[in-house]
Amino acid sequence: MLKAKILLIGPSECGKTVLANFLSDTVETIGSDYRPTQGVRILEFESQNLGSSTKDTAFEVELWDCAGDFKFEVCWPAMIKDSSGVVIVFNPDTPSHLKEIETWHSTFISSQGLQVGQCLLIAHHKPGDGADTSRPQLAPQLNKIPLIHSNLEDDPEGVRQGFRKYLGNIAQTLSESQEREEMSIIT
Repeated sequence: MLKAKILLIGPSECGKTVLANFLSDTVETIGSDYRPTQGVRILEFESQNLGSSTKDTAFEVELWDCAGDFKFEVCWPAMIKDSSGVVIVFNPDTPSHLKEIETWHSTFISSQGLQVGQCLLIAHHKPGDGADTSRPQLAPQLNKIPLIHSNLEDDPEGVRQGFRKYLGNIAQTLSESQEREEMSIIT
């Protein structure tokens, strides 16, 4: 069975934990006050039928809900180690987030040399915010990365489907890597 380590990163208070709980079907106290993630939370779940051509139908996912506070920067190398993909979450209605995600991209994506298919941007709209679904103005290196808009009140299934498609890309990448490794052992 394939196993992936996916990092969920982005600025503080952009909704990473809410999304992590939703995407992993984890239920915590609903409607509680904001509590920033301290370091990292690791949520494990299994995803089925990703629609990719992988041999395995089940796919184990470790979703690392990483703190957005730069005081945890010393932990980043451990988080990055052996990661299969990166999801950058941001609130498109917060101008500082649009600039800050460039740092997240540089540190977590560029430094690892991840392919575009291993990355995803989620423009997370908080409840009650206007849901402008146009592509926000981003730095050129971010424009290559697929983007989905997240509005868990209006379209929760659209968010889930977009994430499952992303997981399908990850499963395909891991499967191809595993096949190359097996072929190199045989030859």
